[in-house]
Amino acid sequence: MRFRSALTAAGAVALALAVTLPAAAATGQFRYTYRTWHGSEVIGFLTDPLSGKCIDLPMAGANGGDAAYAPKNLTKSTATVFLNADCTGDVYYTLRPGGGASNRLLVRSVVFS
Repeated sequence: MRFRSALTAAGAVALALAVTLPAAAATGQFRYTYRTWHGSEVIGFLTDPLSGKCIDLPMAGANGGDAAYAPKNLTKSTATVFLNADCTGDVYYTLRPGGGASNRLLVRSVVFS
């Protein structure tokens, strides 16, 4: 009986730690370029983004607008960028840590490993 109680207590502690620990982040900055509705070119960025969670890029394709482009992965994690929002679709590209792509690569969402 004691073993079962100790095992249950250990499981409860492990669960409590898992719930209270912060989510892992891709340390560094992810940059992308987008055009405003005025036509101005602007650099957007995500600093220390969460890993394993799809992130729709702010202002990239907002309200049916153009996708962002020229992503630069200045984080320490691999970034997979998608043409569609919500990290969906068959059009995606993987950027290694420190890597970037040309203006031809269009993106609307990203997930970090």
